[in-house]
Amino acid sequence: MRRRTPPPPAPLPQRDGVDPVRVRLPAGGEWATVGEHLVARLSGAGPGVIEAMFAAGRIVGADGRAVPADAPYRPGMFVWFHRELPAEVPVPFPLPVVYRDEHIVVADKPHFLATTPRGSHVTQTALARLRHDLGIPTLSAAHRLDRLTAGLVLFTVRPEERGAYQTLFGERRVAKEYEAVAPYDTALALPRTVRSRILKERGVQAAREIEGEPNAETRVELAERRGALGRYRLLPRTGQTHQLRVHLNALGVPILGDPLYPRVLPPVPAGDFRRPLQLLARRLEFTDPVTGAEHAFTSGRTLVAWSSYPRWAAD
Repeated sequence: MRRRTPPPPAPLPQRDGVDPVRVRLPAGGEWATVGEHLVARLSGAGPGVIEAMFAAGRIVGADGRAVPADAPYRPGMFVWFHRELPAEVPVPFPLPVVYRDEHIVVADKPHFLATTPRGSHVTQTALARLRHDLGIPTLSAAHRLDRLTAGLVLFTVRPEERGAYQTLFGERRVAKEYEAVAPYDTALALPRTVRSRILKERGVQAAREIEGEPNAETRVELAERRGALGRYRLLPRTGQTHQLRVHLNALGVPILGDPLYPRVLPPVPAGDFRRPLQLLARRLEFTDPVTGAEHAFTSGRTLVAWSSYPRWAAD
């Protein structure tokens, strides 16, 4: 099997913790110049945007020099540039680091902060903020939490070691414990293990359970009851998108503050940080694949609907 040649290193530095965009010119096609191809390929940027970037020398090659728009098209060539980022509403919550060594960083992510750049969330992400704040441009996420979920996220420092830590999650060698606040149901017998097949389709906000071989498994326990509310301990064996939210909803106790389950609600305005989803990645435990150290990390966060339901409901 032929190994793919890795791309050359980026000739542009990160900006606000965000990598430059890398584009590889594909084989085939009938473009005569680099400019002709990029204008067609990046048409979503808007009229005249790509032409202006060429004119300003903001599109560069592997040597860091500006690539002229009329440079001959060469399949396999790489170019880099920084895209203009839309203004983002700052997520006004701290992002504490609970552990750091030369291999990994473990951060305690707040609600509403995406883990990695995606869609309209680019600089206001845990990865971009940590790269900037810690001065570690090579930092990468070993896994992800939903933007609305708070708690522990593992990042890797060295690119050559990232795969080893990602494999921990892929091979289910990380013990994960979550906490959720949801309605209490006297008819719901717990503890129990929920198994189902979850399908998350591209372009569809909510995941759904379908018939077929289970691909998602969660141990659900009731940690404590307080009137009409329960505090649940969730131990997932798998990591399907929205798995915990789907499973608690299927049990008839959807997580407080969930905008997708049991029904999809209209989007809230940017900057509306009221009523956060009451789901927290509480603990991570694993054997470090590089150093052999035994790690056990616990989030310092609490779920506000449990500590003060009136305050959460009044927000």
